[in-house]
Amino acid sequence: MNLGDPYSISPSNRKIDPTRHAIPLKADCTPDDNDRVEIGPTPLAFREWAALGLTLPNLPRLREYRLKRIRGQLRKHDYAGILIWDPLNVRYATDCTNMQLWSTHNACRCVFIPTEGPVVLWDFHACGHLSEHLPLVNEVRHGASFFYFESGERVEEHAHAFAEQIDDLLRQYGGGNRRLAIDKMEIAGVREFEKMGIDMQPGQPVTEQARSIKDENEINAMRCAIASCEAAIDEMRLAMHPGQTENDMWAKLHYGNIIRGGEWIETRLLSSGPRTNPWFQECGPRIVQNGDLVAFDTDLIGPYGYCADLSRTQLCGDVRPTDEQCRIYSMAYEHMMANMALLKPGVSFEELTMKAQRLPEEFNDQRYGFIMHGVGLCDEYPSIRYPEDFESWGYGGELEKGMTLCVEVYMGEVNGLEGVKLEDQVLITETGYENLTCYPFEDNLLV
Repeated sequence: MNLGDPYSISPSNRKIDPTRHAIPLKADCTPDDNDRVEIGPTPLAFREWAALGLTLPNLPRLREYRLKRIRGQLRKHDYAGILIWDPLNVRYATDCTNMQLWSTHNACRCVFIPTEGPVVLWDFHACGHLSEHLPLVNEVRHGASFFYFESGERVEEHAHAFAEQIDDLLRQYGGGNRRLAIDKMEIAGVREFEKMGIDMQPGQPVTEQARSIKDENEINAMRCAIASCEAAIDEMRLAMHPGQTENDMWAKLHYGNIIRGGEWIETRLLSSGPRTNPWFQECGPRIVQNGDLVAFDTDLIGPYGYCADLSRTQLCGDVRPTDEQCRIYSMAYEHMMANMALLKPGVSFEELTMKAQRLPEEFNDQRYGFIMHGVGLCDEYPSIRYPEDFESWGYGGELEKGMTLCVEVYMGEVNGLEGVKLEDQVLITETGYENLTCYPFEDNLLV
């Protein structure tokens, strides 16, 4: 679709016409029309959120805010625009999604956002209808695919044709500015852009900084995603009994996410018994035994595309926990809560690192990669490291109101019998923080 007026929207889009004001709206201010092309929460999710008294996001305002954040960063850096390929950044800027996991490893979609001018989206073949309803997307094209599976020996040809389009858009809307931010791109595209004299600049600082500060509607969307995740955790917990496999339990979490309008899960981080140490073992066929610890990290992309990144460790069965299980669980809980207490606006990332509670020596070698990290549509900026890693990986910055973070810990000795993983998702407020996570900890494991 190539619109005559780049700032107009299509008067009709097959399934949903945004000009049909007679259509009643759902609680999130989207049309109450389940024949529409866009994905969204299910009636089950809406009922559960209403029962919890949650305020739902206003999606039109959420979308406008996120695009303004991108353009604010473009003006800050004096860029003519940005070319976005990362599917999570495409989602952030346009709220358009298509084949979420497939498009993460096949670069078939991108969006051009000029600092001033129309937003142009390239989608996969015959997929233009997926974004025609979105008023922030002014034009939909196809032909941005030039990865080898798609183009074979014609990669350079297709990359050149795409580069010509970008060059033309820069000439139309750049005002003579040739500085174009790019978050990720195939090397063939880089070479063609160089030939055309496009001044390529790093786009990830633009997108990560834009995404780091959430407004009220983003936070409300995140509360909804977390609530749906916690409901799915409850359902998984009901399936957690001796004789079940790790995969049996994980399937409950995934199912619970999908039936509420959630979208996908980034990992399969659930392990039991001896597989909880070391961490990062994904769920498999192991049959869970009575008295095993079961540890998991949801990494769940819920309704509205927002991440619910929560970790818990639970005791399977009807036996008393061992003294060692209680010891490492209590140490993990105290560690996470002590570090969470440091959170408030104005605290530097380095200060968080240096004031964070140290892990006992016997647990340090298997420390988690972060003390805490940003979260939004997925894990994002910033990353707060342990002191041992700061010199190599730490960087500057400070906490700001509106940031959302995950505070986490893994507690497991080298060659230990079991390990404990805990994680909560929090919001930085004007004076401190608010814990957005409501899921309880294990009283029988706390000493």
